Amino acid sequence: MSWHERIVTDPAVCHGKACIRGTRVMVSVVLDNLAAGLSSDEIVSSYPSLTLDDVRAAVAYAAELARERILDLPAAS
Repeated sequence: MSWHERIVTDPAVCHGKACIRGTRVMVSVVLDNLAAGLSSDEIVSSYPSLTLDDVRAAVAYAAELARERILDLPAAS
């Protein structure tokens, strides 16, 4: 499964933010929920339009962004 099949942007939907295809659920919402400690199953339960593969695609999309972009982080101590 490629995240390209599940993550889309459309200027008319959620101000062009990356969303799960066929929904108005933004990738950032999925990632925020994961970061808050929710499991993939809990997220799918909260957003019935999503599947486990959608959650995995959101994580893969975020990983791709992390590879492509470098943030100025504090040095390790």
